[in-house]
Amino acid sequence: MLLAFLALGIGAYAQHDVYVERNMKEVTVKPKRQRYHRKGNPAVELMQKVIAAKGEHDLSRNDFVSYYKYQRITAALNNISQGLADTMKILQSPLLKRQIEFCPQTGKYILPLNYTETAIQHLYRRQPKQERNYVLGTNSEGITDLLPIGETVNTVISSIFTDVNIYDDQLTLLERRFTSPLSSRAAISFFRFFIEDTLEVDNQNCIQLSFVPQNPQDFGFSGRLWILNDSTYRVHKCNINLPVRSSVNYITNLVLQQRFTDLPNGQRVLQTDDLFAELGIIKGQRMMMVHRSTNYTAISTDSIPPDRFAQSDKLREGTTIIKDSAFWARHRVDTLSWGESGLQQMASTMIQRTRGNVIMYLFRAAICNYFETNLTQDQSRIEIGPVMSMISHNFIDGYRFRVGGQTTAKLFPHFFFKGYAAYGVNSHRWYGMAEAEYSFLRKQHSQLEYPRHSITAQWQEDVFSPADLMWQHGRDKDNVWVSFKTQTVDHMLFRRHALLRYEVETNHHLDFKLQLRASRQTPCGSLFYKRLDGTFVKHLNATELLLSLRWAPGEEIITSKQRRHVVNHNNPVFAVAHTFGFKGILGGEWRYNTTELTAYERLWLNSYGRIDFHLRAAAQWNRVPFPHLLMPVANNSYIITRDMFCMINNLEFIGDRYLSFQVEWDLSGKILNRIPLIKRLKWREVIGFKMLYSHLTDRNNPSRHLFPTTLSDGTESYTTDAPDLYFMPSRDGQSIVHPMSGAPYMEASIGLHNVLKIFRFDYVRRINYLNYPGVKKHGFRFALQFDF
Repeated sequence: MLLAFLALGIGAYAQHDVYVERNMKEVTVKPKRQRYHRKGNPAVELMQKVIAAKGEHDLSRNDFVSYYKYQRITAALNNISQGLADTMKILQSPLLKRQIEFCPQTGKYILPLNYTETAIQHLYRRQPKQERNYVLGTNSEGITDLLPIGETVNTVISSIFTDVNIYDDQLTLLERRFTSPLSSRAAISFFRFFIEDTLEVDNQNCIQLSFVPQNPQDFGFSGRLWILNDSTYRVHKCNINLPVRSSVNYITNLVLQQRFTDLPNGQRVLQTDDLFAELGIIKGQRMMMVHRSTNYTAISTDSIPPDRFAQSDKLREGTTIIKDSAFWARHRVDTLSWGESGLQQMASTMIQRTRGNVIMYLFRAAICNYFETNLTQDQSRIEIGPVMSMISHNFIDGYRFRVGGQTTAKLFPHFFFKGYAAYGVNSHRWYGMAEAEYSFLRKQHSQLEYPRHSITAQWQEDVFSPADLMWQHGRDKDNVWVSFKTQTVDHMLFRRHALLRYEVETNHHLDFKLQLRASRQTPCGSLFYKRLDGTFVKHLNATELLLSLRWAPGEEIITSKQRRHVVNHNNPVFAVAHTFGFKGILGGEWRYNTTELTAYERLWLNSYGRIDFHLRAAAQWNRVPFPHLLMPVANNSYIITRDMFCMINNLEFIGDRYLSFQVEWDLSGKILNRIPLIKRLKWREVIGFKMLYSHLTDRNNPSRHLFPTTLSDGTESYTTDAPDLYFMPSRDGQSIVHPMSGAPYMEASIGLHNVLKIFRFDYVRRINYLNYPGVKKHGFRFALQFDF
């Protein structure tokens, strides 16, 4: 479910240089094209002064700052006409009909469906710098109470329609970065500015100024600013909206209205922030309306006692949800509308009516990938799934059937259990997993809720490809879509392991993990373990201790029944991990040390889109057989997956030193939006490049430890000084592990997304190492990708 905002003030866009028709009753006005100049332009000179003075109004310049913030986000069915009410059966229900109301901001009748509200106290201290946002309470009423992902929907909506500060260089909205009209770096070059009038606004003498993007199809805003007509160059009010021909998806109209007020120290600060949007899947359609209202009160720069900063503003357990009407009567700056005030009763009635409804039950299973064992939503103590992993396929098993389940916090808020049983048709083997987790923090629904502080014990026996073991946590190798491979993956292994894991997450998104695991690997399919002395190894036993640290400052996550999801990828991520392998403990056969470093960063380029960088480095410090060496994270499916190589074969590059670099540039249609006819499709281009350097030192290279000799009968044989090392994997007598000749492996991709607004297609080209057997030079990959 997505939302929509009403866009006002488009007239400023039509008045200058951009060719737009304006309909006023039966009169059509077409302004003449004018040549725009920056040099000697009074509007540009005024904006340069406004931008130069904006630092004077930065609240962080004060020693202390405190204020209360109240925000409410309302989603509604939009543009309800009499004809629509007569033809849609659902709107003929008295329960919904009495909720319909007139929206003065849009001039249309709407049906409020849901609202969320939050009350926050903000505290700031400059020296030493500390900031606290104490959530005093949250509340949600409406149809999200009926949805299995209601809280997720509310979180996503809040992340899409974030707070906007026009004094920033970039405005974050709709999960994108837009150039601000007050940007110190890019405003003058990105926008065209026009002085329209001098007038009184709220008893203040203001200069009315409008702005539009140089290219209306760039990701940019248009709108108006009202600037105080004095020497302070302060903004009194602003209206910001999307241009008519903007290539932003789903948003038909959007307007942001902000008003500022004076503090006793002369600073001009934001007081009210109203955002409206109208949204539709089809161009011109206005199915949904969203209104985000934010008010700032009790703004003060007075001193704050130090003990007010002592308490953390992050909630580690429990909930901030408050249903008390007296609490919200004190903290709401305005009052609920007629439709909003009736949402609680409407949702309660609908829950009663849909209880036990089979269609709603199946809908929840499709959305959540789990079958609930209670027809009433969020009341299940046990859930069956994942649904998409019940049938899959691999080389060893052929078709594979799996049934699993997990408990919820409704059974035990601190103890969680999950597991599965699977059967391979061709292998006639049973597999399984059992896990128990104790959470030191009381959970509301799932053990995955942030933050985690838990101890986990797990046992598992299953079949894997070596690439499966390199996947990130949370990915399911049995997902039916992953069963479709780009190549035959016949080098596989059975693995049985038992592990004990301790994990704790801090309030600053610092995740520490300590894990002890004992495992046994048995090669199968075309994979075999053979020592250099000629003896075959049936099993490889290992005991290892993992210590890892992951830091993702500012990361916002949502949890589903199966895994966590990052709301957006705008925040950097850094991780370091070290694995100790022990010999002679719990059956471990090798002593080794492996270190891995990973980093991720996203760089926004204003209207030129964004660039994502992935860096990974690892080293195996000891002499070990190849199963303990390093291999790239290869994606052998047709699905586009972040941070994985597309054209590398299974087990192709193995080494004890590893460095990979991946970059992807999403240009957001910067080129295609300038091509006639093509720009109507609103496709967006994306360019990618991936590079891998893998090095195998002599001590772990089997070929460096084999010495040819000639026997007395004239036949050739080999001797070795490292009989415990393994031969590298092979097929039909030829090694499938390819050495790197010094140049790193490279692959490049070019793709289109926003195809029919939901699809992404990539063409991937392998650049080098093309002459090895079984290598594919190019391929196509696809994914579902939803972007504004």
